[in-house]
Amino acid sequence: MIKTDTLIIGAGPVGLFCVHQLGIIGLKCEVVDNLDKVGGQCIELYPDKPIYDIPAVPECTGEELTKNLIEQIKPFKKNFYLGERVEELKKEKKKWIVKTNKGTVFEASSIIIAGGVGSFEPRKFPTKTAEKYEGKNVLYSIKDKKIFKDKTVSIFGGGDSALDWAIELSNTSKVVLIHRRDEFRGAQASIDKVKQLKEQNKIEIYTRYQLNSINGNNEVENIIIKHEEGEEKEIKTDYVLGFFGLIMQLGPIAEWGLNLDKKMIPVNTENFETDKEGIFAIGDICTYPGKLKLILSGFHEGALAARGSFKYAKPDEKLRFEFTTTSKVAQERLGVKK
Repeated sequence: MIKTDTLIIGAGPVGLFCVHQLGIIGLKCEVVDNLDKVGGQCIELYPDKPIYDIPAVPECTGEELTKNLIEQIKPFKKNFYLGERVEELKKEKKKWIVKTNKGTVFEASSIIIAGGVGSFEPRKFPTKTAEKYEGKNVLYSIKDKKIFKDKTVSIFGGGDSALDWAIELSNTSKVVLIHRRDEFRGAQASIDKVKQLKEQNKIEIYTRYQLNSINGNNEVENIIIKHEEGEEKEIKTDYVLGFFGLIMQLGPIAEWGLNLDKKMIPVNTENFETDKEGIFAIGDICTYPGKLKLILSGFHEGALAARGSFKYAKPDEKLRFEFTTTSKVAQERLGVKK
């Protein structure tokens, strides 16, 4: 049995920053993640996608953000248990006993669930002809944008991912953006940028169209898109990208006895504790009035959840808040040299 102050479930950006926040207040933690790598959705779905809303970082990719967070937590002793899913959770006396699908058992004073949206998979094209090319020319996430250089890329979707990738790839590729509605759902700045690129003939846009078929031999040669009024168009293309969001599956979390609300975990906003004492939830998995699903918000949630965990790990001690710039203890833990 592995004993620790806090067990973090989820090794995405929010979980990684929570490791840092636990470390500077002197708490030890272990981290479990169902994925086989650190970084969560940032690495699994968009390692190459630019992120623009991290404070003081004008632009970075999901991979770069993950690497920087890993660098930030180097001073703290922690272990990652990757490719493991938490299956069982029970309380014995004042400790939580947690068991994974691989038989790893933890004893922790508190648990912080930073599991994003749980298990997830992308929504796929309903067109059967897409299956033949999945993983080759039909993709639902981008792990290496260099493969699209000087190619024609047809992007389906109307949200932030579709818009962001249309903008990004327009620098090196011929981009065709197709959406089943007239109105896009992404950030207004992205919508404006896409329209500007269309006026500059850097992006083609077809609205109120959907994919009808994908054609080719071993590789995609063209697609047929169909307007809602019946008109069809043939577009020669090398790659077809679909960004329709994710199908959320909570998995075992749904059986942990937490008070769930539409596949999310309600928390208070004082320390992001759930209705179970000693269990906290941060990131996309938690909900509360005014919730914003931003990495920035998750960082804030993780900072408060870490401090909420302190009373369970060290009930006889009082946590004193100090800034890292003036706290000698925090600087020692961070390895800051004077």
